[in-house]
Amino acid sequence: MHIEQIYTGCLAQGAYYIESEGEAAIIDPLREVEPYLKRARKNGAEIKYIFETHFHADFVSGHVTLAKESGAPIVYGPKANPSFDAIIAEDGQVFKLGAVTITALHTPGHTMESTTYLLKDENGKDHAIFSGDTLFLGDVGRPDLAQKSATMTKEDLAGLLFDSLRNKIMPLADYVIVYPAHGAGSACGKNMMKETVDTLGNQKKMNYALRADMSKEEFIAEVTDGLLPPPKYFPLNVKMNKEGYEDIGEVLERGNTAFSPDEFEEAVNETGAIVLDVRHQEEFVKGHIPRSLFIGLNGDFAPWVGALIADVKQPILLVVPEGKEEETVTRLSRVGFDHTLGYLKGGFEAWKAAGKELDTITSLPVNEVRKDLQAASKPVYDVRKESEYENSHLQGAHNTPLSDLNSYMKEFPSDEPFYVHCAGGYRSVIAASILKSRGIHNLVDIAGGFGAMKKGGMEVTDAQCSSSV
Repeated sequence: MHIEQIYTGCLAQGAYYIESEGEAAIIDPLREVEPYLKRARKNGAEIKYIFETHFHADFVSGHVTLAKESGAPIVYGPKANPSFDAIIAEDGQVFKLGAVTITALHTPGHTMESTTYLLKDENGKDHAIFSGDTLFLGDVGRPDLAQKSATMTKEDLAGLLFDSLRNKIMPLADYVIVYPAHGAGSACGKNMMKETVDTLGNQKKMNYALRADMSKEEFIAEVTDGLLPPPKYFPLNVKMNKEGYEDIGEVLERGNTAFSPDEFEEAVNETGAIVLDVRHQEEFVKGHIPRSLFIGLNGDFAPWVGALIADVKQPILLVVPEGKEEETVTRLSRVGFDHTLGYLKGGFEAWKAAGKELDTITSLPVNEVRKDLQAASKPVYDVRKESEYENSHLQGAHNTPLSDLNSYMKEFPSDEPFYVHCAGGYRSVIAASILKSRGIHNLVDIAGGFGAMKKGGMEVTDAQCSSSV
């Protein structure tokens, strides 16, 4: 028996390859399926099953394409209702894979169809669970994402999740390995560990949601407390995962179309596409196409695209570093943004060489910012998360989190200069690009963000001691 976790850090997502005696199963595959097919071919194995733990909201799974390429059936748990052919497993149904078995355990709560897959070894001994978004390391799946489709409140779903954990997962032996669908950084939970594999016994000791003395009422209160609104693209990804989607080969072919500066400008005007610049923030600050949106590949690229562009059908034209074209289109497709029309051939340097209009962002180092603020009072806007701001912030700064920037547009001055910053410079340049696209140009980015501000001796509030159950 061979188990491989294929972890994608930018999405904090874990897919799994399981193989026994020449038969393989894939659990929660990513959109680009060639790596799974290559693994099977290399080992002389046949992909027998494609298991989906639930209808994912934060990424588009590769199940539809992988089934087409491999001929393997897609397996969902009870209550699933996809638009394509699939095996809808019964609770407790066993699937044989070589010398091992995989049992579907219906664990509703995160969603109604959520299913945990229990792997038993050659001797019939429980070995591991693939828990999807039912159980994370340090947390459990948020119960508010399936409310509309389930016509249930988040409290109702949290109650189901409590029962699923107590009746299906916690009775398993402590030595059973837990392989979750996500880790720290995912928006599908609140308090995940940075580790991606653990034992169930350790989770019973340290995961707040698995406390043995916890009542259902306490569980519901704690699991539903502090949930931020889910990103707007989540329901659109669920729809694609349930109904199917365009083949990724076609998406890549279209997205890898090269445009000259003149063709690029014409395409923007004709299609209403967003110009998405994915270079490093320091390059974008020095020069960019006017009204373009910056979201750099070097940060949490796909989640920020999903949160800020939101509409997966929005046409996109790219400004990318040379050699990063296919990677960018692929990473966009992972979260359902399939309408990439192409990229600027030669990048921003070609645009500049063609004599096209360009824009810049004023970005000042902390020593200059400190002197400027000492000389005259100017507004400072902190675009970090509320929790980061509450922990410690510049005295007098306003908190306008990037994820909800549209709600704060009226708060930014329209004429007087003001500063924006985040933790290290990535999110503040995203915010600056959005503000400038809305006609607000009187901003100054604080280079290096809050980290540089603290090191530079700027006056910040004392760090708060935060804790979690």
